Amino acid sequence: MGTSHTTDSTAPPRDGRLIDTPAHWPVTESVTPFRGAKTAMRTDTVRMPDGSTASRDYQVHPGSVAILALDDEDRVVVLRQYRHAVRQKLWEIPAGLLDVPGENPLHAAQRELYEEAYLKAEDWRVLTDFYPTPGGCDEAVRIFLARQLSPAGGERYAASDEEADMELATVAVPDLVQGALAGELHNSCLILAAYALTAARATEGGLDALRPAEAEWPARPFEV
Repeated sequence: MGTSHTTDSTAPPRDGRLIDTPAHWPVTESVTPFRGAKTAMRTDTVRMPDGSTASRDYQVHPGSVAILALDDEDRVVVLRQYRHAVRQKLWEIPAGLLDVPGENPLHAAQRELYEEAYLKAEDWRVLTDFYPTPGGCDEAVRIFLARQLSPAGGERYAASDEEADMELATVAVPDLVQGALAGELHNSCLILAAYALTAARATEGGLDALRPAEAEWPARPFEV
């Protein structure tokens, strides 16, 4: 386990809340030994607070969006897809990459909901933002809540590769939560979305108090 560095650990959280804040340790050298179709691997030499340097390897990722699509019966649209890295078919919510730098994440989410579930939604809100693996990847994910669903209309998206084998279903939110707690469901976006939805409903204002669909996202800036 590496040595940890803390500063001002006795300071109270701002307004009584814990808030992640931007920080940047100087990078003295950066190399990219591998580039793939969508992501790359990078090695940075970082100057630590005590003046020493250390190498940090991480995956460079364009970012992603995911959609918790909630139908009129309060059921979540899920899909099952083969994930080769873990050698499993995982139940997930619709999701996809931010393929274009600076792409509006709402537009990307609308595209993914159409392509993977052949649906559109009238009501969009930001459910939560998170970093799936900040210790080794710079991927940022925005999860949207989509409601007032209807068939997308027009031509269906022609799926290929793993997506051609996807299965679709609708599942009650408590069943997703229970599946996660039982260790039967493992996809991070699905689990976090189910937990976040449950928590949001228990807060003042409920789902209507969630951030607007085009709320600022510092991790992946975009133009409205």
